[in-house]
Amino acid sequence: MPIQLYAFDTPNGRKISVALEEMELPYDIHIVDIGKGRQREPEFTAISPNQKIPAIVDPRRSGGKPVSIFESGAILIYLGEKTGKFWPRDLARQIPVLEWMFFQQANFGPIPGRSITSSRSRTRRTSATALRAYMKETRRLYDVMNKRLADREFFADELSITDFAMLGWAWRHPRHKVDLADYPNVSAGTRR
Repeated sequence: MPIQLYAFDTPNGRKISVALEEMELPYDIHIVDIGKGRQREPEFTAISPNQKIPAIVDPRRSGGKPVSIFESGAILIYLGEKTGKFWPRDLARQIPVLEWMFFQQANFGPIPGRSITSSRSRTRRTSATALRAYMKETRRLYDVMNKRLADREFFADELSITDFAMLGWAWRHPRHKVDLADYPNVSAGTRR
C-alpha cells in the first residue's frame, strides 16, 4: 500500500513530494485545501493535530502498524530512516544534515513566508518598516545559503533530505522578490 500524503501546493508540501519521488516510494496525494479551511476538519486533525500540512500516513511501517506523521522535518527524517536514502547512518554525517534542516525550519521558511504575508497585508496590519526588515532578512538567508554552496554541490556532504527541504522554499523565490541571479549557487541547486 502506498504512503498517503496530505498536502497542498506549498513549499512544505512540495518538499515531501520531492522526497517521495527521489526515494522512489509509491504514494497517493490527498489535497488539503487550506484556502477553504480543510486543515481544520476532524479527519485531518486526527493526522495532524497542529492542523498544518503536510502530513503522511504510512500504512506499512516496519512493525506492521500504520503510522501518521506531521511536520515536514519529522516526515523527511522518518522517510530517510525508513528507506536509508538521503539520510546518513553515521551520526557525524548527520550533523550537517540536521544543522541545515533546522536552519530551513527555523529561518528559511518562516522569514520568507512572513515577507510574502506582510507584502499582501501591508496596508492593514504590517508596517512598511516590518516588510523591509523581513525582505532584508530573506535576502540575508539566501546569501548564507549561497555562501554554503560556493564550494559544494549540496548543503551536507551529499544529497540529503535537507536539500529537498530547501528546494521547496527556493522554488518560491519570485514570491520572495528575490532574483536568483544574485545567488548563483542557490540557483544552480534549484536546477538539479
